[in-house]
Amino acid sequence: MRIGAHVDQSDAITQAQALGADVAQIFLSDPQSWKGPEWTYPGGAEALRADAAAADLRLVVHAPYVINVASTNNRIRIPSRKLLQKIMDGASQVGAAGVVVHGGHVTAADDPAKGFDNWRKAVESLETDVPVLIENTAGGDHSMARRLDRIAQLWDAVTAASGDVEVGFTLDTCHAHAGGIDLADAVTAVRGITGRIDLVHANGSIGAFDSGQDRHTTFVEGTIDPEALVALVRAADAPVVCETHASAPDDVAWLRARVG
Repeated sequence: MRIGAHVDQSDAITQAQALGADVAQIFLSDPQSWKGPEWTYPGGAEALRADAAAADLRLVVHAPYVINVASTNNRIRIPSRKLLQKIMDGASQVGAAGVVVHGGHVTAADDPAKGFDNWRKAVESLETDVPVLIENTAGGDHSMARRLDRIAQLWDAVTAASGDVEVGFTLDTCHAHAGGIDLADAVTAVRGITGRIDLVHANGSIGAFDSGQDRHTTFVEGTIDPEALVALVRAADAPVVCETHASAPDDVAWLRARVG
């Protein structure tokens, strides 16, 4: 099992090695910006790909938070598709194992079915050899991937997409807990819908169960039983990324000591 953390692109290899990580998640651009990839790693994409391979470090890219391909607003949906394609292209350049993309949302006035179908269209519009890893989200009554019933509807939509783009799933423990999904059954439930879990975002949660509050914390703090996190990671049997940046050294070591 590969265990790692989110690190800065500019110093990804050194930071990952200092953490004892063998998987590293990076942003290719400002996560709050509509700009495409900006290479801050010395030597750019080619050097990052080569150095990661030499270090046996698996790279995962997290797409910008601004992307919402489910939106019914053309001014959001169309730029989201364009930016996602740019991020997928960048991820391919560095040899990433996948691109994590939040499930997005529609508005209270929208039929959720439109959001699911917009996801289908987004997948069909992509040209990439890198898997798209849809991530469950913590909040919002109009989210595409907060609750299990919505994840099931979203999965029906993306698997109906034509083309050969691979779609996978990222299970975030904080998002699941705060979103109202019981961690004890989460792996079985999600696999029952998607047939797969490609990546785990292992995070504690400041928010209570079903609070809708997306605030990460360490494994030994917050409202999630640490042993429930360990059990979920074992059950998922997928690469793990710890996103608690300030405490990642402790969390990576803590988790590795318990799951190997």
